[in-house]
Amino acid sequence: MRTLTKLDGDSRRARRELHNHIQGSGPLARHTVDSAGQRQAGSSCFHESAEKHVTGKASYIDDLTLTAGALHVALGLAPVAHGTVTTLDLSKVKQAPGVIDVITFNDVPGHTDIGPVFPGDPIFVDQEISYAGQCLFAVAATSLQAARRAVTLAVISINEQPASLDPVAATEREEFVRPTHTQSRGDWQQTLDQAEQIIEGELFVGGQEHFYLEGQACVVHPTEDEGVIVHTSNQHPSETQKLVAEVLDIPFHAVTVEVRRMGGGFGGKETQASPWACIAAIVARRTGKTVRLRLPRSEDMRATGKRHPFHNRYQLAIDAHGVIQGGDITVIGDCGYSPDLSDAIVDRAMFHTDNAYSLGNARVVGHRAKTHTASNTAFRGFGGPQGMMIIEAAMDDIARRTGEDPLTIRKRNFYRDGRDVTHYGQQVDQRQLLHTLVETLENDSRYWERRNAISHYNATSSVIKKGLALTPVKFGISFTAQHLNQAGALLHVYTDGSVMINHGGTEMGQGLHTKICQVVARELGLDLEKVRITATRTDKVPNTSPTAASSGADLNGMAARDAASKLRERLFDFAAEHFAEGLDREGMRLEDGMLVAGLGESERRVPWGELVQTAYLNRISLSEKGFYATPLIHYDRSTGQGRPFYYYAFGAAVAEVSVDTLSGEYQVDRVDILHDVGDSLNPAIDIGQVEGGFIQGMGWLTSEELKWNEQGVLISDGPATYKIPTFGDLPAIFNVALLEGHPNSMASLYRSKAVGEPPFMLAICVWSALRDALSSMTNYTVSPHLDTPATPERVLLAAQALRKSSL
Repeated sequence: MRTLTKLDGDSRRARRELHNHIQGSGPLARHTVDSAGQRQAGSSCFHESAEKHVTGKASYIDDLTLTAGALHVALGLAPVAHGTVTTLDLSKVKQAPGVIDVITFNDVPGHTDIGPVFPGDPIFVDQEISYAGQCLFAVAATSLQAARRAVTLAVISINEQPASLDPVAATEREEFVRPTHTQSRGDWQQTLDQAEQIIEGELFVGGQEHFYLEGQACVVHPTEDEGVIVHTSNQHPSETQKLVAEVLDIPFHAVTVEVRRMGGGFGGKETQASPWACIAAIVARRTGKTVRLRLPRSEDMRATGKRHPFHNRYQLAIDAHGVIQGGDITVIGDCGYSPDLSDAIVDRAMFHTDNAYSLGNARVVGHRAKTHTASNTAFRGFGGPQGMMIIEAAMDDIARRTGEDPLTIRKRNFYRDGRDVTHYGQQVDQRQLLHTLVETLENDSRYWERRNAISHYNATSSVIKKGLALTPVKFGISFTAQHLNQAGALLHVYTDGSVMINHGGTEMGQGLHTKICQVVARELGLDLEKVRITATRTDKVPNTSPTAASSGADLNGMAARDAASKLRERLFDFAAEHFAEGLDREGMRLEDGMLVAGLGESERRVPWGELVQTAYLNRISLSEKGFYATPLIHYDRSTGQGRPFYYYAFGAAVAEVSVDTLSGEYQVDRVDILHDVGDSLNPAIDIGQVEGGFIQGMGWLTSEELKWNEQGVLISDGPATYKIPTFGDLPAIFNVALLEGHPNSMASLYRSKAVGEPPFMLAICVWSALRDALSSMTNYTVSPHLDTPATPERVLLAAQALRKSSL
């Protein structure tokens, strides 16, 4: 395995090698810029806004210039998790200096429920408070300081009631935001009854704060036709358009939503960017003024949902070799107070309870528990990571039961010929890639050599224990809601030959816009510099899907390709008829900024600029729209069977850790990753996604702990109390490579695979390695219980429990 990034102390050399890799030169280069200097799809190039990012020229919502007299909004949030409002006296608020308007539930002109899929999300509290941080009212003032000072003058009386904060207890009381769902295959109960051995376990998987660098923010301008233009940091502009229109009681076409870029999203701006746009839009229409609303970090964290915490349980039948024959798995998602996207999130957790392993005859049950917390929402992986955790825990537990190495048990249980159908009825295509990936990584990372060295080390070290784990990832790609698997694009070619592309996806730093530009450049045979992208706008490409589910490039790239290929064919038809030399239509192609026809001595070339100018003068349209809908996917909820995913992305990672068993402190010493992206659209960007996803996943499983007090108030509401990974948490050795030579077997965009979410789950190897280190305290005979996040406190408690059990 070739190292693409290695942070081993020589940071200058690492940076130089990475720079050379991106530029397509040096010892790490694998996808070089072609001889003509064209940086099209399949080659490495910088993010289209990279220079703007590092120089500060990139504009975010708070950078937008406001018109004269613009207003600023501050919010009044509920201080308790559950109760009834008995008094909401805002008279002093309205009289405060600088205050122009104050709005509550009764001031909403249209819909008051802005639930994105199912009802249950009031824009303001009417009477019942469902979580601490729920919005009671909004204040618009001439300055942000004036608005925030005015909020504190509200007189609020609340009849506080007990809050439900335990999702397991809520499940026992059958308090759900959506009905329970079940998937099953084969006679799982008979398999358990006849099992050689049964192994059981349970695991709490903690939630996660999105902690995007740019918080929830929007700017809304009223228009002359009773509508609004909404600038927002938002992953789903079309949904925000719909909700703003419904709240204002105006047609959808009266609302235009624009997103140029986000300072991070990770799912936190898929549904939960809309409420703030709706509030700002109401104020803008009432006052006729431009309105800015930006949540401070602490309010952002209290008012918005997180990654769903999960309580998972398993009961598995295994044979003498540790191979799963079947079983029963239950996942309980803590959904918060409303449905939001929880139905689909818990479904995806259920889909991924197998990860890379055949469950045999199995049942998977998913509960959607209702609690008095902010409605939990989308987060990178969308439930998949939480579902995978329980089967990865089981793999380690089976290994300790059978006395085998965990990697051996994992490999025995991989999907394979004869056992290649999931518990929801989908055949696992390219399943052999699991074996190829793991065997390659196993050899290149020297897994067994290091395993022996670590075992010897642990035998002689009484305090510091080392751990090693290799875990795989199999992640399904597609929206599980079939109708969301569609995308559109709009392409313009101008008479100077420059190209403008617009599509329905949004840029949150992941490089989507860069890849789309590369696609268009490839289809039209142009240098990337010829292609520019514009802000995502609902008046350019309508009815778009959210940029989520790792499908941004798959869907929007195919739509852009469709538009470019249709325009290209139109130009070919025109050229074949127009040019006097009689160009050969059959063999036409666009390359190196030229229209090329024929071969050898009969080859004819027309510069791109001349072709475009001539087409324009002959009244040939130079604009085209594109569309794409993912084929084959379907899922029947009544039977729990179907093909919810177009394809699977695979990956594997090895982590080595050192644990101080007397303090619980630990460090991640080394990580090796080999990841499958098919034929990469942009290796440089994909490597970055793998690295970033892994580190974010590592934070979820180790340091990022959400804490509420007994009254249900979030107390980890800022960087002082909520710890995301920092540079100092990076592994000392961090090797990342993309699997080559294995294109996607499905007809995806240039046979590539999605890269946004799958790498996140590679970080499970860190948690498994921590358990491995702890298990060495019992000579690998006991599998320690270790909930996540595996903070030093939890690691210490696990170590103490192992010592106590050995007495």
